Amino acid sequence: MLNRKAIFKVEGQFFPGKTYTEVVLEPAYEEAKHNLYESMMAINKAHLIMLVEQKLVSQQDANIIMKAINGLDEEEIRNSKYTGQYEDLFFQVEHLLLQSAGEIAGNLHLARSRNDMGVAMYRMALRKKLLSALSALLYLQESLLTVAEENVDTVMLGYTHTQQAQPTTLAHYLMAVVDSLGRDVKRLQAAYSTCNRSSLGAAALTTSGFAIDRKRVAELLAFEGLVENSYDAIGGGDYLGEIASSLQLSFLGMGRFLQDLLLWSTQEFGAVKVADPYVQISSIMPQKRNPVSFEHIRSLCSSGVGNTSTVLTMLHNTPFGDIVDTEDDMQPYLWKALRLADQLYRLLAVVMGTAEVNKDLLLERAKSSFATITELADTLVRECGLSFRTSHSVVSRTVKLAMAKGLAANQITTDIVDEAAQEVLGRPLQVSQDVISKALDPVHFVEIRSLPGGPAPVEMKRMIGDRQSLWRQNRNWLQQQQQKVEQCMKQLDETAKMWGEQA
Repeated sequence: MLNRKAIFKVEGQFFPGKTYTEVVLEPAYEEAKHNLYESMMAINKAHLIMLVEQKLVSQQDANIIMKAINGLDEEEIRNSKYTGQYEDLFFQVEHLLLQSAGEIAGNLHLARSRNDMGVAMYRMALRKKLLSALSALLYLQESLLTVAEENVDTVMLGYTHTQQAQPTTLAHYLMAVVDSLGRDVKRLQAAYSTCNRSSLGAAALTTSGFAIDRKRVAELLAFEGLVENSYDAIGGGDYLGEIASSLQLSFLGMGRFLQDLLLWSTQEFGAVKVADPYVQISSIMPQKRNPVSFEHIRSLCSSGVGNTSTVLTMLHNTPFGDIVDTEDDMQPYLWKALRLADQLYRLLAVVMGTAEVNKDLLLERAKSSFATITELADTLVRECGLSFRTSHSVVSRTVKLAMAKGLAANQITTDIVDEAAQEVLGRPLQVSQDVISKALDPVHFVEIRSLPGGPAPVEMKRMIGDRQSLWRQNRNWLQQQQQKVEQCMKQLDETAKMWGEQA
């Protein structure tokens, strides 16, 4: 029988228990040493600098502590295995510092807790991954802007309810995707701003009685400011939810785009041909060119939605207090989602940037389609003074007559329109064939739809230019954020090296 004594015999009677180590502590340690060590060291350096400036630690002691920090063997720690000797990476590093610098290293933890330090480490790791994902997202936007610019005059059918609706252009379609991605950029930028706030100085929950300078630490670590309320600093998890929600919307948007691209890649549709580096052949059917890159991006988008849903679900009903332990389990899902977004943005960018578009086929399909018929109804309003609803009835009857005769839209004649008008109005309209043919021309249809946001080439060129300008602004923002973080980390390392050499 499995009883208390039997369990203790297998698990051990002291912390950490064997199964608890396997399920919780060991995975958390593995993730921390690869994703959080760099942030932990930066926080140690910044906190120590602030303690000296506030005269809470002497410069002499700080030099010794900093020398110990500099002397840690990062590679050895990253290659280490969890032994259970120390609860987590924090206590292992603290032990190594005490071993190297002696008792004075204990003052590094003055006015600090694993709570505020842990949250700061998570935020620093996440901001780095966010900037990487944003860089890849802008790369995708740049690729689609280029393809759109090349296809301003590529007339194609637009679809609603999966049915042929009206002529548009490939540029018009792609710019809709670009704008959707632009909103992803804005959401991730906002998520970055929320994330890049310092929890340090909150300590366990209520700050500290020592006269530390929270703003100075935030400045040293390239944070934009503080999570001011100390309870919020260690208990608020919405910065995680904001990142997860922003990513989830992006994965969903990409997945919808991929659905269309896969359809367009079929032989029956014939609109897009994926370049050779991104297709695979069949093991048995020599003729196959499988657009597997699109398939994998689509399925991986779904896995991204799953990872971000996990983050949001783990936040659900978590008490509003210290959630660092929960975050140990949660963070890897968010890290994976950010890494996946980075990869998928870059992959989709190169696949789209090298794909071939069958412009002639798309145009011919639009010409023979009845998708232009809206413009014929509009034309009868202009030419004959009909109300739109009356004109709609005449043109609806015209379509039925043409289809009954086996005619395509571009084969509709004056006689057919007059026959329809006779049935609906009791009189012919006698509109010239030139006017009817022009109304049914998809190129003309597109060209006259030059209202803001319409598919007309002149409007598309304006929009592309505007979005390129916005793209440059976002790229500049990204570079500024990256440079700010890099400069602060470089300055920290330089100060740490100087102090360590003075020990």
